[in-house]
Amino acid sequence: MINEPLSKELYDMICCPDDKGDLSYTKNKTGLQCNKCKFIFPIREGIPILLPKEMQEN
Repeated sequence: MINEPLSKELYDMICCPDDKGDLSYTKNKTGLQCNKCKFIFPIREGIPILLPKEMQEN
């Protein structure tokens, strides 16, 4: 995975904090979307912000 925002090792380890669903990059690769609940978690400066939905800022 060349030019990916996260290392393959980190990408393979993380999951949705709410329902443990697998995550996929958004089209522009600035976020990760849960394959189950479809919530999008942002990636900021190479760090995925995996706070539960109720803790995310709107």
